[in-house]
Amino acid sequence: MTTALDPAGQLKLVIFDCDGVLVDSEGPSCRATAEFARSKGMSISDEEAHQRFAGMALPQIVTELEHEIGHALPAETAVMLRENLVQMMQKIAEPVSGAPEMLAGVRSLGLPVRVGSNSSVREMEAKFEKTGMSQYFPENRVHSANDMGCPKPAPDVYLYAAKVEGVLPESCVVIEDSDTGAEAAWKAGMACVLLRPEDMPAPPFWPVEGSVRIAHLDELVPLLRRTLESQTHA
Repeated sequence: MTTALDPAGQLKLVIFDCDGVLVDSEGPSCRATAEFARSKGMSISDEEAHQRFAGMALPQIVTELEHEIGHALPAETAVMLRENLVQMMQKIAEPVSGAPEMLAGVRSLGLPVRVGSNSSVREMEAKFEKTGMSQYFPENRVHSANDMGCPKPAPDVYLYAAKVEGVLPESCVVIEDSDTGAEAAWKAGMACVLLRPEDMPAPPFWPVEGSVRIAHLDELVPLLRRTLESQTHA
C-alpha cells in the first residue's frame, strides 16, 4: 500500500475531478456520444467512444467528431449534447463506489474540497443533486474548465481553484481518473492521486514525482491522513 503523498508544499486543498471520480457518469456520457456519432454516420462502438472521449469537454468532442465525419456539425451541437446530458444525469446519475463515504472522511480530516471538471457547472449541479453530494460542493466550490473556455489538459481550472481558495498550487492534491485530467494536474504543479484499476495502463507520462495511484476510493482517506501526519512530524 502507498504510504503517503509527497506534495511539494503542505497539503491544504483537495481538488476533485467529477466524472469517474465522484459521479459514475463517464460510461453513460460516452455511450450517449457514441449513439450520436453513429447517427451522423460514424462507425464507433461504445467502448471505442469511452477510450477516445473520456475526460474530454464537449466542444473538444464535437471537434473530434467533425474531423472524423469530414464536415462541420451545427453550431449548437455542443449545447444540444450538454442539455441532453443534464436531463439524463438528473435521472440516472449515481455516485462512484465509495464516494459518499470518502467525502465524509475527507471532511473529518478538516481539508477543504473543490471540484475542477471539464463538465459544465450546469451538468455538475445536476449530478451532485441526484447523488446527494451538493452538501459538499456548493456552487462557489464547483469550477468548470469548459465554462472557462480552457478545458483539460490545460491546467487553468485547477490553478483557478487554488487561487480562489488562497493556497499555492504545490499545496493542492488533485484526484483524477483520466489521462487528460492527470496531465492538467501535472501542468498545474499539483500532486495527483490517480484513481485507476490495477489492470488498466497508466498515462504515458506516469509516474509523476509526488503523486500516487490508487485502485479504489476507500484508499484515499487513509492516504491523505498519512500525508498530513507525515507533514506534522516532519
